[in-house]
Formats: sequence, C-alpha cells, structure tokens
Amino acid sequence: MNEAETRAEHIDPALKAAGWGVVEGSRVMREYRITEGRLQGAGQRSKPEIADYVLVYRNHKLAVVEANRWDLPYTEGLAQAKTYASKLRARFAYATNGQRIYSVDMQSGTEGEINAYPSPQELWNRTFVSTGSTTDEWRERFAAVPFEDKGGMWGSRYYQDSAINNVLEAVADNQQRILLTLATGTGKTFIAFQLAWKLFKSRWNLNRDAARQPRILFLADRNILADQAYNSFSAFSEDALVRIAPEDIRKKGRVPKNGSVFFTIFQTCMSGQDSSLPRKREPSDVEQLDSRFRGNDDRVPYFGEYPPDFFDFIIIDECHRGGANDESTWRGILEYFAPAVQLGLTATPKRKDNVNTYEYFGEPVYVYSLKEGINDGFLTPFRVKQYAT
Repeated sequence: MNEAETRAEHIDPALKAAGWGVVEGSRVMREYRITEGRLQGAGQRSKPEIADYVLVYRNHKLAVVEANRWDLPYTEGLAQAKTYASKLRARFAYATNGQRIYSVDMQSGTEGEINAYPSPQELWNRTFVSTGSTTDEWRERFAAVPFEDKGGMWGSRYYQDSAINNVLEAVADNQQRILLTLATGTGKTFIAFQLAWKLFKSRWNLNRDAARQPRILFLADRNILADQAYNSFSAFSEDALVRIAPEDIRKKGRVPKNGSVFFTIFQTCMSGQDSSLPRKREPSDVEQLDSRFRGNDDRVPYFGEYPPDFFDFIIIDECHRGGANDESTWRGILEYFAPAVQLGLTATPKRKDNVNTYEYFGEPVYVYSLKEGINDGFLTPFRVKQYAT
C-alpha cells in the first residue's frame, strides 16, 4: 500500500473520526505549503517545505501530521513533523503509517505512541490551558474572527499567522507595549491590517467590555508609508478609514474624530495652531496636554486635541526611526497616548543601534529575520559589492 492509499484508506478516516473537518471551526489542510524554497538563481529554487496535514481549529494551526506508507516505520517522518510544527508554532506533531501514531508535545517535550488523534476541542484545551481569566475570553473572541482574505484573493504566510497570533495573545494578556521584528519585504502592513481587522470585528477596546469597536491609529514617519497602509486597509468600509492631513485640519478647524482606523505621520501630529485662536474642540482637550509639547510660539500640536485615551490601539511603523527614541521630540506623542496599547513594527533588530526601541517596547513577541526570509524563499538572496568613488 503506497502513501496515497494509506492516507485515503486509513489516515483520513482516523482524522475524520476524531472530528477534524467535521466539528465546526475545524479544518484539515492537506499538502500545506509552508515555504517556497530558497531562490538559487536561473529561475531555480530549492525544494519547498510541504506538510502532509496541518490541523486547524478556530483559525489556529494546532498540529502537523506527517504520513508514511503502510510498510514503513510509523516514526519515519517524525523529524520532519517536528521541523514543520516548530515553523508553524504548532504545539503538536504526529507521525503515522496508518497503523500506529506517534505524538510529540513540542512545548513540554512529552512524546510517545497514542491510540487515536485528539479531537479539535481537546487539542485546543491542551494548547491553551484555561486560567479562567479575561485572557481566555479575548482569546476565544479573537479566534472566532477569521482572517480577511478578500474572497480568496489574499493569503497569509506561516510567519504572518504566527506574528498576528502572538500579538493578539499579548493583547489578550493585557500587555501594553508590544514589538514585532520582521525583515523588510515580509508584509508588516498586511500583518497590521489583519490585527486591526481582528480587533475591530471582535469589538476589543481599552475597557475590554466589547461595548464598542476600537479606535486604531496607524502612525508612520513618511507619507508614502501612511498612504500605503491606508490603501491596504481597503477591506474596511470607507467611512471607517480616516487620513489625518494638516490641510484638512486647517480647513475644518479641528482634528477628525469620526472614524475607526486613522492614518497619519509624526510630522502632522507635531504640527499645530496658535492656541489663542478660536478652535472647534472640547474645552478639556488641549488643557490636558503637557506644556513641554507646546512650541515657543504657543502652538499646540494637533495630537493634543485628542484626549489621551482616544485611541485604543496604536501601530507605529518603522518604530526604530521615530517615537521609541527617548531623545526624539516624537516620543512625546507615544507618551501622551500612554493609555493605548502600542505595537511597534521594525525590521532593524540590532540592539546596539536600537537600545531605546527595546527599552520602550520590551522583547519582541515574534521575530522573522532576513536570513529566514531568504532561506524560505520569500526574499531574494543578495551579494554585497563595494565600490570606491
């Protein structure tokens, strides 16, 4: 009996009997392509990494199953299963030949033969041990919201899934400052969008009462980055997206507040108007602003027109270049909006050059390096050449 026959006649029925693909919210992803294979030149790639089965429940990849044909030892694909589970951040790895099943808990190190596959709910409970806290409640709410795939046009890569889930786990655990480190070109804007989508659809907010949808700020240091993000969030309704621009503020005499996801740059936030001029604002807004953020000409920066707790979640793109620097005037913006959960995105992990970034945000909840991106085939290898001019 070859591998295909073993899968069809023995492994598939065993997974179905455990509820996989039957229980609502569960899926069996067959021949799941994890990586593309490193680019080797001349249009050639190394062999991609493809898992035989990935078991998904409530939008989380919980386990990898590697299959072998009937006449091979059932542990033959164990090393491969462990490698794939490690990449996918799945807690469980299984190897089988259709007759026997070998199980590995990647977190505890427990391994050994089992008689049958665990059910989706059983595997979920083993992966996320309940503590009876609000962390469990919000994990459940986030898990209920699928990634937005724009009708199948958008697909996520394995490391993007891991980055998103790790951030959401930190949010559920009430972590206030969060850092993601991913190489340039690996889709940080896509990750930011999916995070905003999940927070928005689950109705997470600072009060954590699900009574309203959150107000999210995407903060960059260049207009091209803010515009790119604005366009990438097109799955949101048009009235939910707000592009904060100085000319619009000057025209209307106030900062925009009607919306859900706001996009702007540090420079716009630091711009402002003479505080002696009439303004359409709440009387308490500007008074809450620390005097050190006012200019010598008594100009009030625009960000001070928002209450400090106006935004629930702030995404700082290329955070190592901006507000994380404690000597930067932009740092005041992040300090002013201190109540918000703040997520820093960066592609520059060198600690000696970015001490302030790590001091402000803490350790990254997920790291995907340039080397990993190249080896996985998502980024192009390069050679460095030096020229004297």
